[in-house]
Amino acid sequence: MSFRFTQAASAVALLACLASPAFAAETDGAQAGPVDTSTKPEINDAAVAVRAIAPIDLAAAMGQEEAAPAITISGSATLTSDYRFRGVSQSDEGMAVQGGFTIAHDSGFYAGAWGSNLAGWGTFGGANMELDLIAGFKFPVGEGTLDTGVTWYMYPSGADETDFAELYAKLSGTVGPVALTAGVAYAPSQEALGKVFNTGARAAAGLPNKPGDKEDNLYLSGDAVYGIADTPVSLKAHIGYSDGNAGLGPNGTSVAPTGTYLDWLIGADVVPTPGLTLSVAYVDTDISQAESAYLLPNFATLAGNPIADATVVFSVTASF
Repeated sequence: MSFRFTQAASAVALLACLASPAFAAETDGAQAGPVDTSTKPEINDAAVAVRAIAPIDLAAAMGQEEAAPAITISGSATLTSDYRFRGVSQSDEGMAVQGGFTIAHDSGFYAGAWGSNLAGWGTFGGANMELDLIAGFKFPVGEGTLDTGVTWYMYPSGADETDFAELYAKLSGTVGPVALTAGVAYAPSQEALGKVFNTGARAAAGLPNKPGDKEDNLYLSGDAVYGIADTPVSLKAHIGYSDGNAGLGPNGTSVAPTGTYLDWLIGADVVPTPGLTLSVAYVDTDISQAESAYLLPNFATLAGNPIADATVVFSVTASF
């Protein structure tokens, strides 16, 4: 556990230290998408004269401008063809309905909740639902933004020992036309992450190898988004690395079922109108059927298909 904790701590420190030089070459007006290289129109005396006699905004002059609210609330609802968590299906490769909201203060603090239905591998009993409670703080670091916080993964009316907490830190900024995010998530040693069952057969039979075992988990990620100028389309890519226990937890599932593995995503988002996003993504992992065979029958859909194989995921999201 100490080795993974050191990795996580070092990653956070490195991201923070590199924030300024990483984005030092950017201008204040940097944004996703190609840079506008058109020249500015020349200023002429007539234009200056017109501006000089423009009507005075009395409300602004008297300090009566409407102040931005200190607290804002945002939210979203999504219908997706498959709920993939770090490359692994949590909905038996079937559709999922998801939604959440965030309450943010202008100081940088925020809190929120997000939920999704589960099935198959992601069945934790009770409502067969995942509910994430999130709290964090965002602040500028150099030319970028550092977002730190904690997520509590819980499964209402399900097995209590499957709930767990995970700390996270994400550094984001822009390099030219590309928005970049580097993240590290570390879940300290907890029973939900333990190697209770060595194999799927032992889990199916209800015969734990090490009841009450506690383990930790480390996840590193990188994301890139490129907004195509003058279009509602953004291209996106993601890669993640998981390092956890190579077994199954108390409910026969695991955040990192094969111990260490990679997951990745390549896709596109289209925003036809503000508040509506259409997404498509190719999702895959490097977990092979042979490598994960010891996890069967748990690490498969109810029909026996792999749940970490390549797939194309479609989704529609409405946000406010």
